[in-house]
Amino acid sequence: MKGICILGATGSIGVSTLDVVARHPDQYRVVALTANGNIEALYEQCLAHRPEYAVVANENNLEAFKAKIAGSAELADLKVLAGAEALQTVSTLDNVDAVMAAIVGAAGLLPTLAAAKAGKTVLLANKEALVMSGQIFMQAVKDSGASLLPIDSEHNAIFQCMPAGYITGQTAKQARRILLTASGGPFRSTPIADLDTVTPEQAVAHPKWDMGRKISVDSATMMNKGLELIEACLLFNMDPDDIQVVIHRQSIIHSMVDYVDGSVLAQMGNPDMRTPIAHAMAWPERFDSGVAPLDIFQVGHMDFEQPDLQRFPCLRLAYEAIKAGGIMPTVLNAANEIAVDAFLNEQVRFTDIAKIIERTMAEFKPDSADTLERVLQADSEARIVSQRMIADIVA
Repeated sequence: MKGICILGATGSIGVSTLDVVARHPDQYRVVALTANGNIEALYEQCLAHRPEYAVVANENNLEAFKAKIAGSAELADLKVLAGAEALQTVSTLDNVDAVMAAIVGAAGLLPTLAAAKAGKTVLLANKEALVMSGQIFMQAVKDSGASLLPIDSEHNAIFQCMPAGYITGQTAKQARRILLTASGGPFRSTPIADLDTVTPEQAVAHPKWDMGRKISVDSATMMNKGLELIEACLLFNMDPDDIQVVIHRQSIIHSMVDYVDGSVLAQMGNPDMRTPIAHAMAWPERFDSGVAPLDIFQVGHMDFEQPDLQRFPCLRLAYEAIKAGGIMPTVLNAANEIAVDAFLNEQVRFTDIAKIIERTMAEFKPDSADTLERVLQADSEARIVSQRMIADIVA
């Protein structure tokens, strides 16, 4: 049996991962679960899966969680840790074979990088860890001999369409282009003039996928696809000009790889994150995910279109960031996190998100991002600049 640590267990990816684990109790056992603030859900997960460790990342919630489990005889042996360093501790435990990296945002960088350095099988659902640290992360995987398996439905699809024996980070010489699909989010056909008045509730109402609030807003702006573009460049060692974003609103084809002989391989399936999760957990084999078989007759037809960069300026900014290189993807990501949070808290408009990111990026030069310290410094500086841009807008 393999031991698994789930970083971000109470989020949508974490919940789906536990669903897959429960279907295969003879192959996986839960060693550690982590959560930030949803201690009620963490408590219920601990009761159901009996991990050895539970980590409350936000130390302000530690005492409430301890009080929650105090009267539970079933959890008497549960080891409870707290804080950011504890996330790294459980990611590198000797009896952890695989780490599901599902913490949203920059907070997932350090524990995910720690897992990579420790040679674990990293099931990567956290975009920001790779976007921020780029080559540092990929080098850590190479140096330690870790296995890196993408969980995002698009990157997992690309991985499945790569040649037999493919390892992330390699160049697949026969692949000439990646077609990275996107649903287009809830505002794919909304008049651009109406985007100024979009509310947080409208932005988080994704038409196909069940995701958290931050990721749902990223999908609505297509920054989600921009971050995936940057990820794809690193995971598959491709030039950004060789990655084409394709809007496919049915979300049935999850991505495609175009080969030099004219073949285009596509991975298809119902839009359910348990499919890529199960694929990565069973790799190089396959096992049941609990996802219903795809009924292509019910699908009927599939549509494809190019994204409008006037409607989705965040996608344009992502292309600019990865082409500039250095710290610019880190700056892009940090500015986006701050801007999206401000939008969700109704401080700025939906259309201000891209403006804040672009103005923040303009304040930086693409300095080298060859050390973790420089990456974290750029992340911190970009957040400060973004807050200043928000203050100017609010004023």
